[in-house]
Amino acid sequence: MSQATERLHRYLEGELGECCTEDVGDRLDELDALAATVGTERAETELDVLSALGNETRYTLVRVLVAAGEELCVCELNAVVDVSESGLSHALSKLVDAGLVDGYSEGRWKKYRATNRAVALVTVLDGSVAADA
Repeated sequence: MSQATERLHRYLEGELGECCTEDVGDRLDELDALAATVGTERAETELDVLSALGNETRYTLVRVLVAAGEELCVCELNAVVDVSESGLSHALSKLVDAGLVDGYSEGRWKKYRATNRAVALVTVLDGSVAADA
């Protein structure tokens, strides 16, 4: 029995009063089913989103676009964050890849807006902060 399985056995024994190998096997099956609900592809997508928000510039851009509730030009976004044009372009590209921002060209201007995913995430974050206060 592996160390993790032995520990699970001790836990179940404490919870159930007694525990047998079948109990451990059943619980491992239940835990495997829970882990399968996440799925590798879904986990990778969600980690990409969280990774995209894990940088102050990108996080600020998402918050500003959500707060704006409309499209903003790159020149407007550049006035909000203190980064180079290439840094801004890289940040926006990562946000687009994560599905948090959509961008399009209008003539010679590039405009961006927050996606529904970004709005939902910011709403959840705002709600969790308010609940903790």
